[in-house]
Amino acid sequence: PVTFDPASAPGVPDPVLRKCELRVPAHQRPVQAWVESLRGYEQERVGLTDLHPDVFATAPRLDILYQVAVWQRNFKRISYAKTKTRAEVRGGGRKPWKQKGSGRARHGSIRSPIWRGGGIAHGPRGPTSYYYMLPMKVRALGLRVALTVKLSQDDLHVVDSLELPTSDPQYLTELARYRRWGDSVLLVDLTHEGMPQNIVEATSKLKTFDLVPAVGLNVYSMLKHQTLVLTLPTIAFLEDKLLWQDSRYTPLYPFRLPYSDFP
Repeated sequence: PVTFDPASAPGVPDPVLRKCELRVPAHQRPVQAWVESLRGYEQERVGLTDLHPDVFATAPRLDILYQVAVWQRNFKRISYAKTKTRAEVRGGGRKPWKQKGSGRARHGSIRSPIWRGGGIAHGPRGPTSYYYMLPMKVRALGLRVALTVKLSQDDLHVVDSLELPTSDPQYLTELARYRRWGDSVLLVDLTHEGMPQNIVEATSKLKTFDLVPAVGLNVYSMLKHQTLVLTLPTIAFLEDKLLWQDSRYTPLYPFRLPYSDFP
């Protein structure tokens, strides 16, 4: 993150390409980051962008990251383990021996849970869902913490657009290697429809490069990938939605109309 003060350099044009449209608290200042371009291997900086401090400079709550990551991993988890009870195990219909006189312990069925080959008591019973509801504000806070951590570790890069000069996947891998982006990169654009064709074709042939829309950005994907690349429209979208979640009227959730106040 960098900071530029236009008053300190009179006569120099303001390089800030995007300013925070939402109100910034009086005791804080916007965080600034370089805006790069993907049109060449060189890390060409085309300007600066303001980032809202409540989204990109929040407290690094690692416990929130853990809660959201575990929730995402269990969101679709279903256990199909199932054991048979004594009523479902084959056999064991008659009493193995008479109740008294044999000197052995009394039993009524050889499929009792205490018998070898018998039924299972209190075992797993069929498909079990591990889904649970995580509060919406915790999920939104997890996104803000993940964005803050990525920016502070210099793993978040802002680009003017995802336009590539070619659809060759080799160009994208060489660009990531030249800029030291690591082995896995997550590229985020505003919508699916507005994504350039070259970036779509290049990422479709690479296993470690993923392309998602802004609405699909999540904590687990950000932690899974080493580098996060955002476009300028994506940043505006994330700031708008995440700050709205932080200031929304909470009694509306999780009741009948949780999104009736959605902007």
